[in-house]
Amino acid sequence: MSRRTASVKRETRETQIEVNLNLDGQGECTCRVGLGFLEHMLDLLARHARIDLKARAEGDLEVDDHHLTEDLGIVLGQTLNKALGRKKGIERYGFVLLPMDEVLIAVAVDLGGRFAFCCNYRPQREKIGDLSTELIPHFFRSLAVEARLNLHFNFLNPGENEHHRIEAMFKGFARSLRMAVRIDPKAKGEVPSTKGVL
Repeated sequence: MSRRTASVKRETRETQIEVNLNLDGQGECTCRVGLGFLEHMLDLLARHARIDLKARAEGDLEVDDHHLTEDLGIVLGQTLNKALGRKKGIERYGFVLLPMDEVLIAVAVDLGGRFAFCCNYRPQREKIGDLSTELIPHFFRSLAVEARLNLHFNFLNPGENEHHRIEAMFKGFARSLRMAVRIDPKAKGEVPSTKGVL
């Protein structure tokens, strides 16, 4: 099996970002992006998806956290799409029903090559640590656009704690992604589509 790794760099007037990804990793994360809460969430993503993730980001945080968070989602999506290559032998679909204390969320992913994003997250607090909560859906939407995937978040019980809600989204996405990128030994390297291409 070929190595499913990728690296992407993106530099603009607002941000400088580099992401390295290994889909067949051990869950190791080295992320320095200048936003402590987002670094914590990326660590959860790597660990629960069992991917190795390195991310370095600098940006105009003196303005606000929007540009860096959005651009990081863009680059992570591009890196994921690149690492997947032709997607031969993957499961393609991933889903999870995940409890995070009082929060219960359903998350589903389709790596079918088309973008869709549905999310019923409604922040109740403006910030968690140094990150604006309104940027969480924006981060995942940007990722889904660039990775060319369907991504659904459905809170069955939104609970009462903002940290729990966001952590449930990252863990749910990670677990769904872990399932979707897994190699199916019965697929014999076939692309999981009647079209023959994703």
